[in-house]
Amino acid sequence: MSVIKIHDKSFETYLSAETIQQRVSEIAAAINTDYKGRRPLFIAILNGSFMFASDLFKHLDIEAELCFIKLASYKGMKSSGNVVTSIGLEDDLFDKEVIIVEDIVDTGKTLHKFLPKLLHQQPQSLKIATLLHKTDATEYPLTLDYVGFTIPNKFVVGYGLDYDGLGRNLKEIYQLV
Repeated sequence: MSVIKIHDKSFETYLSAETIQQRVSEIAAAINTDYKGRRPLFIAILNGSFMFASDLFKHLDIEAELCFIKLASYKGMKSSGNVVTSIGLEDDLFDKEVIIVEDIVDTGKTLHKFLPKLLHQQPQSLKIATLLHKTDATEYPLTLDYVGFTIPNKFVVGYGLDYDGLGRNLKEIYQLV
């Protein structure tokens, strides 16, 4: 198990690149089955989900559209409690099948605040795909349709997730030591 240092914190390997890629492939296979003959719109939430969204798309064999939106509630290692929309959604969602792509769901507050805005546009369906889910941290009820890994309530970095801007480029996911 390797240990890395980012800023003032040490992190150890939690999920290998191979394990992540295998699970992303499995999630894509489930989506390919569920959406065969249909064309969903994926809404990837920046910044953290960019690697997951990219790898997920590489495994899709259905027609699909992709757009990005930036929502943020983290500053450093703690949630600020405020959900900020930095880049707005430009696509009309009326009667579309929508799949939100998240890097991690912990408290669920970000999605809890964002989902009503999406539902107001009357999509035909709305599902959520998340790479990571911290079930012990979840405070808001959410239905997560595609979950990569259920993880403990520990701070993680890598594979798109950062600690104060650093660590997103790591192929593995590391947890705080």
